[in-house]
Amino acid sequence: MKIYDAIIIGGSFAGLSAAMQLARARRPILIIDGGQPRNRFAAHSHGVFTHDGAPGSELLEQARAQLAQYPTVSFVSDYAVQAKEEGGGFTIRTESGNNYAGRRLLLATGLSDRLPELAGLQERWGKTVLHCPYCHGYEINQGRIGVLASVPMSVHQASIVADWGDVTLFTNGKVELDEEALTLLQKRKVKIETTPVISIEGASPALDGLRLADGRSIPLDALFVAVQAEQSCPLAAQLGCAFDETPMGLIVRTSNVKLTTVTGVYAAGDAARVPHNITLAMADGVMAAMGVHQSLIAAEVAHA
Repeated sequence: MKIYDAIIIGGSFAGLSAAMQLARARRPILIIDGGQPRNRFAAHSHGVFTHDGAPGSELLEQARAQLAQYPTVSFVSDYAVQAKEEGGGFTIRTESGNNYAGRRLLLATGLSDRLPELAGLQERWGKTVLHCPYCHGYEINQGRIGVLASVPMSVHQASIVADWGDVTLFTNGKVELDEEALTLLQKRKVKIETTPVISIEGASPALDGLRLADGRSIPLDALFVAVQAEQSCPLAAQLGCAFDETPMGLIVRTSNVKLTTVTGVYAAGDAARVPHNITLAMADGVMAAMGVHQSLIAAEVAHA
């Protein structure tokens, strides 16, 4: 079995950014990716330097095409389902039953968003139901924005989103507003609606507003939800990597060079950092690649 210097699990922004650095170091690497990036629900990726408004899928396609020009880069379209430490390196088994070996392992597996249980949210996710105002807020054009409370962080989200429009926080029985929260929301001119939300109105993926339990309909142009996310791949847990709890869910614990608590295993992107966006994921991938590369050099020097 061919032994790669590094196997990268996940071929989205963090994984491909890491791959580019290692490819330019002329290291044999393998990228295993199932083609389900976290931001696939959004038509455009805003706020990305020199690529504002470009579809995320287009950016990833360009990156893959550029990486394919490097002779040490290999791609596998598959899902990694099992990882084992073997002989000082790692063996990866994929969903299709194939096995691959690498000296180092870089997890850029991303996260899966766990949406609140409200009919109509899923099909509007990334379109008119949103999470990041820095990514999508400008296009609302100072319109009517709802923030649907789902976690305690929703209060903070509403206070931030207020820069992008006329905001109403729908507490929906999910958050208790103490004096500090009320003061913050008042200063940020955020309206508060405590009546439970029962449905989303409008022809999906458009959104006209929210229907409340008392029969009222509150017109909106967009709805923000502060979601919690979960690890989308089991490998970090299988290998015994430590995790950290954050307001957005568990992330893989890493050092400043993105080394996990397991020797030889690195992690980058949304699965291993907060907050999340494309630019931060790319930077995280670059840092992880530097960590991987320098650890390979250190091992080679030690055994020379």
